[in-house]
Amino acid sequence: MVKRICVWSGPRNISTALMYSFAQRKDTTVVDEPLYAHYLTSTHADEYHPGAEEVIDDQENDGQKVIDEVIFGDYDTPVVFFKHMTHHLVDLDWSFMKDTINVILTREPKEMLTSFIKQIPNPTLRDTGYPQHLELMEYLKSIGQTPLVIDSKEVLINPRKKLSEFCEYVGIPFDEAMLSWQAGARPEDGVWAKHWYHNVHNSIGFQPHQPKDEVVPEHIRELYNRCLEYYNRLVSRKD
Repeated sequence: MVKRICVWSGPRNISTALMYSFAQRKDTTVVDEPLYAHYLTSTHADEYHPGAEEVIDDQENDGQKVIDEVIFGDYDTPVVFFKHMTHHLVDLDWSFMKDTINVILTREPKEMLTSFIKQIPNPTLRDTGYPQHLELMEYLKSIGQTPLVIDSKEVLINPRKKLSEFCEYVGIPFDEAMLSWQAGARPEDGVWAKHWYHNVHNSIGFQPHQPKDEVVPEHIRELYNRCLEYYNRLVSRKD
């Protein structure tokens, strides 16, 4: 039986590095943000996301078809890793998650937002994914699941430990190959990679965590405070 792992991330949360990590496993297929075009065509995000038209032209726009044909499609490997953004879950029936293994990937809002605004200068609360993370956790618990919640910082501090915990949670053995990869793009990258993946393309593994000393700009200060509230509520419930 295929293990279908859905990692529900927010933006700028090392989710691409995590996808690259799982791509090193011989037993795993990785899929990059299959619901991105659905999100763009279901919201106004197409008006300010870089390369939106190219994404919409490249991917299936119907989210339910993505669930049926991509998430539950046929694969040659026993493990499939889906990198998702939680805010892409727009107007969809979440009941498919009963048949997927679900992991929530989050990041401290100051570190996330000061990076995110370099691509999206004026993000909305929805764009950040923090409210959806909390909603998703509550939903998964309501259907009898206790999702693994991972903070990006913890992975960067001790990749072997956190990846081992991840693998144990999903029921697969840890593979040492997950700790490094070749620099450059991967064939699984979405067409949006040229706008977002510069850092991971220059990497050969998880970069050591470096505390950021950037100040939250005044124009997103209120947004930061709201994100921090959701983030604190999420991480307080993750164990």
